[in-house]
Amino acid sequence: MTPLTLCTLSAAHFEEWDEFVGRSPDGCVYAQSGYLAALAAVTGATFRIVAARRADALAGGVALYETRSALHGAQAAPRLLLYYHGAILAPYEGTYPSQRTSRDLEVQSALAAHIESLGYDRVILKSRSTVGDVRSYLARGWQAYPSYTYVVPLTDLRAQWQRVENNLRRLIKRCTETDRLAFTEDEDFAAFFRLHSLTLGRRRVPPYLPEAAFREFFGRIHALGLARLQHARLPDGTAIASQLVLLGKNKVSHTACAGMDPEYARLGATAFLRWRGFEALAQRGYEANDLTDAALNPVTHFKSQLGGSLECAHVLQSPPSLRARTARSLENVARLPRALAGRLLRATGLRS
Repeated sequence: MTPLTLCTLSAAHFEEWDEFVGRSPDGCVYAQSGYLAALAAVTGATFRIVAARRADALAGGVALYETRSALHGAQAAPRLLLYYHGAILAPYEGTYPSQRTSRDLEVQSALAAHIESLGYDRVILKSRSTVGDVRSYLARGWQAYPSYTYVVPLTDLRAQWQRVENNLRRLIKRCTETDRLAFTEDEDFAAFFRLHSLTLGRRRVPPYLPEAAFREFFGRIHALGLARLQHARLPDGTAIASQLVLLGKNKVSHTACAGMDPEYARLGATAFLRWRGFEALAQRGYEANDLTDAALNPVTHFKSQLGGSLECAHVLQSPPSLRARTARSLENVARLPRALAGRLLRATGLRS
């Protein structure tokens, strides 16, 4: 068998990579070059795409989002608006499961070794749940822990409607028939950001990006056809619930973030918006929608009521460098009371 070769792709090969992402069962919009370029442009980060080739064909790869800081050094990791950040493998066209397993282990072992050679202080990878075998990383001393999300199939909405809990179906019908809410897709970023900020503000959490940066980011990915803003509007046109939906070449779409006006919390506008959004995505040919994250909280309970499947992905962390370990220790000390922190620093020699 032809051996694998590893390299960082140049911009001239980004179109080939994006096509590969679109046809891989592990692909997602987060790995597309245009999406990463847009996010990096507004955050001051960089990105690279590491590819594993066999002869002239892509066998796998990973798009790495890179940040650097004085304390933490060089890192490649996911962040808000970058939910997945992991390996993508070529579709398997053979017959035997054993051969697929052998191929996947070889590709992922080669990717892990190459990533380790790039000199990062810390790397965190997170593929979709379709990448279930992570033994190649564990064998190299990486750590793994689970992460969950809900994925709603869109190929048969009539059947999916029956999986939605009855209370949500009632709210969706009431919003449609009684409250006369309207579903819209447009570029009304101001409405989206207002509702996004309101929702996070109730939990004292800042928006995913500052407003100006977020606006520029959305403009860039919308121009590439990678995003839509969807809204639930009152009859007078006021948006009371909004969500950012990410598209791309793969058949799985992603609801990246959402917001709602708390004054209308009992109306059911969020359920209405999600369902009408599913319909719009199905019309575009998408086969599923990833609701993005399923940490245990009330929002996740709401997501579960939409009748999707709970899927588990692996989060993989490389062995940290000395610099990364030191940064972690300093952060832990910073959380301690001042007197205790001083004693610990003196004991470890970090303070004279």
